[in-house]
Amino acid sequence: MIRYQLRGVTILYNRIALFRAERGVSRRDLAEAVGVNNQTIGYLERGDYKPSLELAMKIAAFFGVPIELLFSFRPFESVADTLRRAAAVGE
Repeated sequence: MIRYQLRGVTILYNRIALFRAERGVSRRDLAEAVGVNNQTIGYLERGDYKPSLELAMKIAAFFGVPIELLFSFRPFESVADTLRRAAAVGE
């Protein structure tokens, strides 16, 4: 597996903000649902904090998706690129 590193630190990418926006969920609502402070959600979204496995699994369960859709060691493809690729396949 390729890991992206910055000064020896493994970067963990996430799509928490994207999933929150898509579902109209506030940071506070998500934080209450998974049992953390709402500031923790902000730290996670900015990449300032890496979640424990337990917290990552709780967030994935909250959104009803596999953990790999929310967290990755590789940068996620942009939504625009994903849509372009899907449109090209559908042509």
